[in-house]
Amino acid sequence: MSNNLKKVLVVGAGVIAAEYCKVLHAMGIEPDVVGRNEDKAKKFGEEHSVTAIGGGIDAYLSTNDKKYDYAIVATDILNLCANTCSLLEYGIKKIFTEKPAGMNKAEIEQICSYAEKNDAKVYVAYNRRFYASTAKALEVIHEDGGIKSFNFEFTEWSHVIEPLPTPADVKEEWFLANSTHVVDLAFFLGGEPEKMASFITGELNWHKSGCVYAGAGVTRDKALFSYQANWAAPGRWAIEILTSKHRLYFKPMEQLSIQELGAVAVNPIEIDDKLDLEYKPGFYKEVESFINEIDDGKKKTIQDQLRYMDYFEKIEGK
Repeated sequence: MSNNLKKVLVVGAGVIAAEYCKVLHAMGIEPDVVGRNEDKAKKFGEEHSVTAIGGGIDAYLSTNDKKYDYAIVATDILNLCANTCSLLEYGIKKIFTEKPAGMNKAEIEQICSYAEKNDAKVYVAYNRRFYASTAKALEVIHEDGGIKSFNFEFTEWSHVIEPLPTPADVKEEWFLANSTHVVDLAFFLGGEPEKMASFITGELNWHKSGCVYAGAGVTRDKALFSYQANWAAPGRWAIEILTSKHRLYFKPMEQLSIQELGAVAVNPIEIDDKLDLEYKPGFYKEVESFINEIDDGKKKTIQDQLRYMDYFEKIEGK
């Protein structure tokens, strides 16, 4: 099926939905968009040259019999689960939902149950798996014979987050909602944990469950790893991958630097990041993988996310 014949529904009419529409247009696809607010949906449609309807997804589906091949859920975290389940009940078989797909493990389990009941596939949009820097790192790791160890940091900027008008319950789940971008990529590259010890202490006004994290473990492939984060101190997201020949640095995540065995210098690696500069980083490749059903090993299924929830909750001390 050519792209211009594929029917795609985008749920959400905000900034992230606009990024998805930009990619879909570049792929020759004219999506339908459904938002909650009538006026915002109308404005979104005019600005992004799409058919955009307000009133919410449940109202739209209850009065519509249009068939869709694919759906993308690009709403706030509070509504990801409900919107995804509504699409599954409607009969859409291929769904791509913004990370982390739900507010907690129970919601992830709910989506898994709905997907199984409706014989559908649901993928979770961790776009950093599709960065040009990630693709290049995978090449180096393969050439070097695999990973020996890795470490990562997921420090969040509390001074920026605290004044945001984000609902308090979303801020309390900030690790799942945001920090798992780093953790997901680290375990995607380095391997999933077999054993892990985790420690957490401190609290913030907006995040009572902790703010200083540290831990270590071993993956199923016997690579050792460690992590740390301090949300009450300066820092930034970072991942370091160590092979027998190189140390790879994701710092920032969109770029890749390398240190050769026996050398002190850390040098940037040239990457083909044209798509990451033209579109929101990772978005073109992840949408392409989803819409064209490419078997690239990068897409994260909702079942994968449910398994990863054990690792996420371990790090959070739940």
